[in-house]
Amino acid sequence: MATMTDDIRFLKGVGEKRALLFKKLGIDTVGALLRFAPRAYEDWSKITPLCEAKGLGDVCIRATVTSPVKEQYVRKNMTLYKFTAADSSGSMKVTLFNNKFDAQKINPGCEYLFYGKFKPDSFYFEMSSPKIRFVGDDYIRPLYSTCAGLTTNMIESAVKVALSSVCFKETLPISVIKRNALCSFEYAIRNIHFPKDRKALEKARERLIFEELFILQTGLLYIKNVNRGKTACIIDKDFTSEFITSLPFSMTGSQLKCVKECLEDISLDRPMNRLIQGDVGSGKTAVAAAVMYSVAKNGFQAALMVPTEVLAEQHFNTLKSFFEPLGLNVAIITGSLTKKQKEAVCSKLKDGSTDIIVGTHALISDNVEFNNLGLVITDEQHRFGTRQRAALSSKGKQPHVLVMSATPIPRTLALIMYGDLDISIIDEFPKGRQKIDSYLVSSDLRERYLNYLKNHIEQGRQGYIVCPLVEESETNSGLMSAEQYYLLLKDSFLKDCRIGLLHGKMKPSEKEKIMKSFSFGEIDILVATSVIEVGIDVPNAAIMIIENAERFGLSQLHQLRGRIGRGEHKSTCVFVSDSKGKTAERINILCRTLDGFKIADEDLKLRGPGDFLGDRQHGLPKLNIADIAADIEVLRLAGIEAKELLSKDPNLRSEENAPFKHEIDLLLSKMINN
Repeated sequence: MATMTDDIRFLKGVGEKRALLFKKLGIDTVGALLRFAPRAYEDWSKITPLCEAKGLGDVCIRATVTSPVKEQYVRKNMTLYKFTAADSSGSMKVTLFNNKFDAQKINPGCEYLFYGKFKPDSFYFEMSSPKIRFVGDDYIRPLYSTCAGLTTNMIESAVKVALSSVCFKETLPISVIKRNALCSFEYAIRNIHFPKDRKALEKARERLIFEELFILQTGLLYIKNVNRGKTACIIDKDFTSEFITSLPFSMTGSQLKCVKECLEDISLDRPMNRLIQGDVGSGKTAVAAAVMYSVAKNGFQAALMVPTEVLAEQHFNTLKSFFEPLGLNVAIITGSLTKKQKEAVCSKLKDGSTDIIVGTHALISDNVEFNNLGLVITDEQHRFGTRQRAALSSKGKQPHVLVMSATPIPRTLALIMYGDLDISIIDEFPKGRQKIDSYLVSSDLRERYLNYLKNHIEQGRQGYIVCPLVEESETNSGLMSAEQYYLLLKDSFLKDCRIGLLHGKMKPSEKEKIMKSFSFGEIDILVATSVIEVGIDVPNAAIMIIENAERFGLSQLHQLRGRIGRGEHKSTCVFVSDSKGKTAERINILCRTLDGFKIADEDLKLRGPGDFLGDRQHGLPKLNIADIAADIEVLRLAGIEAKELLSKDPNLRSEENAPFKHEIDLLLSKMINN
């Protein structure tokens, strides 16, 4: 008997060469093969009479061949094979194209199964290139995702061999199976590949979707529990009141709630691992500053890592204005500092003279050493991988970790993306935040909206124009690139304005220079790609035009729009798209609301989780059968079960949970190697 952990190459009919092809699909063991769910099915079990088959799409006809196969040479590389077949309700013509293999197995007077579509514009029943099988093969057939050299039939054959040779063992705790009325693992695997009927297929899918999400949620919670050792940074005194009293503004109730949650975490003897999720402009920096203040006043250092130098300087100036009047020393370290400047910063950081430091990736350089690092903060979490976070944390003794994200994510999805973190949400805007008027227009109004932009510039404001592409060569679809747009404006319509160009193909130093120039008011209009999604505060920027808005996700459009409305001036965002129907309806959601969480919910429904999970920086393995957007309720139930299970058996050591612990170990190994 084979086991689920056996290497795929030892399965009968596979071998070394074919095993390499299976590995391209992520299949390296017999278990991985059996968990490789079909992408679709052909129902050969549902026989349709000929007289009812026209216009139904793909159908399975059981018919007897009534004529010999006629071979017709048309031209080089094109031979037709024609014959007729009939059932009790009528007859049909069948044409095969260059398919000598199927043509040779056809014998007049014999009965076969034909699977395909009938020509809709024909006066008689005619099938072109149907799939043909012998009677007896009338079952629901699986169709698999394939790669070059490996067909769906080859995968089906391998699955049949595996199913006949594997000894199945249950993978989930029996109590979980009973509570959720799930079928057995063996029943689920057999019926996901070769279902007895549609009801059996649905039962199998229900079990495997739940299992996949249950394993994922349990694994993430398990990591969270196991990774939390002791921390040397225990905060004895809360200085929040002292800090907020010094601010020139009042913090919102939502901000104060997040600060409270953080302070509760850092008063314990295990390190905080918390995500602060808030919309653009919701005041995450003030929350982080409040936590930093208590950490510093308790004798520890805090570090804030951000993705760009301009953003680092912006945070540095903000934190300096907060902390220096209160007696704390703030420093900045970036790649552009001279060697002498870096040495001076590092010296004060090492001897403890610096309380708070802001920096880019330069913070994780080997020569940066802390005296007593107690808190690590990363801004714009999706721009940093877990390794970079860990590299900064390793400079302290299990310091507290706080990550901030301005990308609103539906809460259930956030639990998956950031399963190793506790989550705080800022869902309230500070007073005075400008409302941004948003409009959807077609490109034939370009002259009008560019005139509108020009009026803003003449009033002393600044603006953005965002394009989905960098250069013309990227596409032949007629979309205007950032470079084309820049040249168009510079040489004609807005030639009297100071125009800058910014895109991801520029050198980092060039990008920093352009962003600084725009920040200092030396550029009136910044033509850019989505590289500005994580940018800087330019209070004077009051208008944004986004060309070909249909090429961006809703959450990304919302992030881009968040670059304006940061000052005292009335702000406007113009979404330009010639798309109609559902696409236009999707963009109109942005015109109706500024609530990033509502927009994220809509984005999840309309586009699936790709916008949020696309770069897979979080290290999660690819899901085989579950769909987070479609299976959101199952995800919730699986999360409840995961918490219940680990509350009773945190290390999964009980006899009942031993097989499930094996599944968790497999998941964790995938996440490490991902």
